[in-house]
Amino acid sequence: MSRISLFAGRQDRLRTAPAASARVGLRQAVWDGDVLSLSGDGRLEGHPGDRPGETAVTLELTPPTEQRPLVLPTHPRYLPEATDDSAQQVHGLDWTGFTALLDPRSLGPGGRWRPGTWRVDALVAAGQVRARAPLAAHWCGSAEYPPARWVDEGVLLVPRFGGGTLQLTVLTGLGTVTGLERTPDGFRLSGRAPAAAAGGRLILRHRETDTAVGCATDWDGAAFTARIAAGQCSLTGHWEPALLGPGGATVDLRADCPPAGRRQLPLPDRQVLYAKQLSDLHLQFCVQDPEPLVDTLTAVPEGYRVAGELPHHDGAALELVLRHSGDGRERRRPVTTGPDGRFAAVLPLEPPASDGRPRPLAKGVWELSLRRAGAPEHEELSLRLHPGVLEALPLRAVRGPKTFVLERRWHDTLILDSTPVLTAAERNARRQLRLRTGTYPEARRRPLRDAVLYDVFGGRSYSCNPRAVHEELAARGLPLEHLWVVEDGQEQPPPGTTALRMWSPEWYEALATSRYLVGNTHFPEFLERREGQVVAQLWHGTPLKRIARQVRAAWMTEDGYLDRLEHEVRQWNLLLSPSPFATPVLADSFDYRGELLEAGYPRNDRLVRADPAERAAVRARLGVPEGRTAVLYAPTWRDDQREGDRYRLDLQLDLGAARAALGGDHVLLLRPHVHVGGRMPDDDFVRDVSDHPDVADLMLAADVLVTDYSSLMFDFAVTGRPMLFFTYDLEHYRNRLRGFTFDFESSAPGPLLADSAAVVAALRDLDPEPYRERYRAFRERFCPLDDGRAAARVVDRMLELAGRLPADSQ
Repeated sequence: MSRISLFAGRQDRLRTAPAASARVGLRQAVWDGDVLSLSGDGRLEGHPGDRPGETAVTLELTPPTEQRPLVLPTHPRYLPEATDDSAQQVHGLDWTGFTALLDPRSLGPGGRWRPGTWRVDALVAAGQVRARAPLAAHWCGSAEYPPARWVDEGVLLVPRFGGGTLQLTVLTGLGTVTGLERTPDGFRLSGRAPAAAAGGRLILRHRETDTAVGCATDWDGAAFTARIAAGQCSLTGHWEPALLGPGGATVDLRADCPPAGRRQLPLPDRQVLYAKQLSDLHLQFCVQDPEPLVDTLTAVPEGYRVAGELPHHDGAALELVLRHSGDGRERRRPVTTGPDGRFAAVLPLEPPASDGRPRPLAKGVWELSLRRAGAPEHEELSLRLHPGVLEALPLRAVRGPKTFVLERRWHDTLILDSTPVLTAAERNARRQLRLRTGTYPEARRRPLRDAVLYDVFGGRSYSCNPRAVHEELAARGLPLEHLWVVEDGQEQPPPGTTALRMWSPEWYEALATSRYLVGNTHFPEFLERREGQVVAQLWHGTPLKRIARQVRAAWMTEDGYLDRLEHEVRQWNLLLSPSPFATPVLADSFDYRGELLEAGYPRNDRLVRADPAERAAVRARLGVPEGRTAVLYAPTWRDDQREGDRYRLDLQLDLGAARAALGGDHVLLLRPHVHVGGRMPDDDFVRDVSDHPDVADLMLAADVLVTDYSSLMFDFAVTGRPMLFFTYDLEHYRNRLRGFTFDFESSAPGPLLADSAAVVAALRDLDPEPYRERYRAFRERFCPLDDGRAAARVVDRMLELAGRLPADSQ
């Protein structure tokens, strides 16, 4: 693009319609040579912008003198992210993107630079309707902290946000730091000063106390060299350098040098003298605790290698922590350190799950930090960025269907953004409305095809009852397409299946045209079952705790869940029940009046038929040492412990006491409910298996189950192995939170234990004999159909409903 200079705009052209409302945001601010490129999007509320020219954005720059503003035209850009971010369904905004190119010389025509701040506002026009709006910051990257640039000798242009919009501050008469080098006892600065400061000396002023100290300064004309000794910075906090001229005038200093070299000098008291460079190129010398300062970012097959400074490391094992900002889940990787105060770690994009298979980091922002292994969260240190690597960001990497972006927040904090698999053009609310109300109904008019669409927990894994049904159909060799719903690239279905991105156009089409829809949780609320289509709801557990309409709590109806459920249930023509006990409970919970097939749970066929070799192989993949007792601890969530997008992990189990009593010959496999987030313990005794895609593996591997009210107990009962019930909040859960569908206390096939000490003692001296008869009765009541043939019975009935069962099988 060519440079665009500013020009004076006529006031009568800038009148705005008082009723109009605009929103304008900056998404990127980068220097292209000597030109500042500003890219963003701007829209008028209630007006479309899905075609070039429907809306136009002009930037208005008001000078510090409050004289007539200057106007900067923009070029339109295709930006489907604008429609997505708007979260509205009515208007397309794909062409509300813009780019403006600012030649800084227009702010100081003829080299006549005046210090001060220009305010940047935006004018958005659609036909005769116009509105003014501030230019708002993006949430990360260069549009959160735009880069400053020297635009003339001694003239610095600093873009920054203030007063609710972008501001452009012109600074003149500055001293420049052209070199910064760490020395054995401090830092050496070199630079140039304006004439008024030449011959003076460099001073450091402590921001918190206003204490000032002078530094040794040598001069060669206007060039200076100053030595900052660590001993001069006696106070913890921020020391800000400036030049004190011979006449007493103070001159501000800003960096004007390629940022290189170490920035942290270790001090004797385990603090450092840290030479920071702010987004406005201001230097600070901070006496503080050390930080991991990343100065190298290298692409490697696993993702990125990050390396940098870490002074005062004491040799303790460190881990790189990736924490999801939404659900709080963590991924951790080892860190190598050296005697030279350096660290290095690989930031994985597809770390292996607890089953050993790589799985891409889930969509969302991952916060990055270093932490001593096993240390609490408050001891974490965020990864800061050396100024020398800032311009390299953002860095993008593609792994399969996923794109990952290394980016920065708060100017110099490194983050990783795992972007959605669906493009912005596919996932925005308007496109989704069209897919739901246009693409899907249109596809319903096409002939059904012999395909099975499988969905486990909204595309989360290849597991549960649908997996067993798929394996049965595949074993029969029937001429069927097998389509597996995958959310966010989190699953790799087996050969012979086709992965479909959830909410994609092909997913909508498959919902409309597949003869069989097989799921274990809720189907989409817009689903309308077609004539000849089989919608098999296989669900995912025998209900101990009340579900759906049986829950007597106000929160069950708050978001319209029961109304949506009423419509969904009418689409099912098959609801699977695992037992005669579950049949009336499920029918009542869902108010279902269609066919209920009592067939047992297909997912338990594997547990019934498992042989010792398969069990040993699973234990080996999980890293359970031979001869150790594997304890599967699987607590459910508590509806009254919600934290943002997740429920709080409230283990209650004293892991220290458990490790002391059991660590020599036990391994604890920790599997909280999928609704639970946050940090999970993970070491040689406690194994975090929350990301394992198939809980059947865990049940196969476990020697004993510890749970509270999870429906996992009914599946695990098939194995015949012992169960313990950690019911520390039994009365609260039963009487006030969820409630039970039967008398759990009198029927539990193992002891109900009220505190952690009792759980540890029961595991240490495990004795299933007192509960042998209750266990037998429990299996007889809740698992009578789990005989290894449940999948076959379900498949037979599905084929019958579709009229596809061969005559000799009927």
